[in-house]
Amino acid sequence: MQVIVLGSAAGGGVPQWNCRCPVCQLAWKGDPRVTPRTQSSIAVSEDGASWVLLNASPDLRAQIAATRALQPRVDGRDSPIRAVVLTNGDVDHIAGLLTLREQQAFEVYGTADTLALIEQNQVFDVVSKALVRREPVSFEVPFSPVPGLTMEFFTVPGKVPLWREDASLVIGEESGSTVGVTITAADSRLVYVPGCAAVTDALRRRISGADLLFFDGTLYRDDEMIAAGIGTKTGARMGHLSMSGADGTVALLADLPVARRVFIHINNTNPALIDGSEEHRAVEAAGWTVARDGMEFSL
Repeated sequence: MQVIVLGSAAGGGVPQWNCRCPVCQLAWKGDPRVTPRTQSSIAVSEDGASWVLLNASPDLRAQIAATRALQPRVDGRDSPIRAVVLTNGDVDHIAGLLTLREQQAFEVYGTADTLALIEQNQVFDVVSKALVRREPVSFEVPFSPVPGLTMEFFTVPGKVPLWREDASLVIGEESGSTVGVTITAADSRLVYVPGCAAVTDALRRRISGADLLFFDGTLYRDDEMIAAGIGTKTGARMGHLSMSGADGTVALLADLPVARRVFIHINNTNPALIDGSEEHRAVEAAGWTVARDGMEFSL
């Protein structure tokens, strides 16, 4: 299995267009310690010819331009992108579908709830229904978007997309609004969890033994957006675990056998984005990698 990190940042990217938090200030100045990042997505392939996108970020056009494996290979219209698999209805995971509107055949997979959100918004009709099939997928039912890759959805504690929040909001429920994906090819297994509000025993079982894990790395500290003076929400309120602390991801997953651990969907305020920072060193010392755009893995 081949894996490419198309985007490694949370919504807004790094630097975020309207932000001068400490991390973004360094990025705007061109400080080499902070690598610019686009919004999170990965591409996977079994044969290097047919590719599946895990989420379609608003930065997809730039991501394709930066990734030779995803570019047209023959004259006329062509794309090696065969499918897009959606883990939820967040804007930073579905808006990129609008980039793929130029009459190209591929398939979109998601839960019935996620696909319903797209169906209800007519702007997504620019992605031709005649060419682009929308395939609802049930939890814990294997599906193969391309030959050689088998995927399976599983529920993850989370919440509805920000734009669907109302007075009935519950954070941390396993309603299917937030989804993880297991991807297998031959004897290799990848687990992709770009959003997560809590670690449950069921989630630990899903992760255990993975050859490669991509996991929600939105914040380093739960209150970092408040401390930076650019937000009023904690990570927990946004439905995201933090990397650090006794109840953070590093500690909660420390005992699990995982060959390689990678944080993805990293917010622009996260100091672990600064190479050489105390936070970056702590994450690496714990056996984690902070994802960068363009990283490639072979399983």
